[in-house]
Amino acid sequence: MKGAAADGEQNHGLVRSEHRRARSGEDFDIIIGFLGFWAVVLLVVTVWMEVTAQPALGWALGLLALLVALYGMVRLRRRLPSRTATRKK
Repeated sequence: MKGAAADGEQNHGLVRSEHRRARSGEDFDIIIGFLGFWAVVLLVVTVWMEVTAQPALGWALGLLALLVALYGMVRLRRRLPSRTATRKK
């Protein structure tokens, strides 16, 4: 074993940098999923407002902002390492 655990010391809940970076990639995946869900909801609402001849400009602009944020998150996510952490039972 390497690190403080091999020396008999405790890490006091601190996360090593390589684990923190992998976990941040998973956090990006969660945020991307959250934004994707709301993008689909706004798409449905925008289409419904257009079909029923109600004002849909606000909904469409909200959808545009959400899609730009989603695009930015996907680009940032590509810079992070792939998910390596696994859940233990």
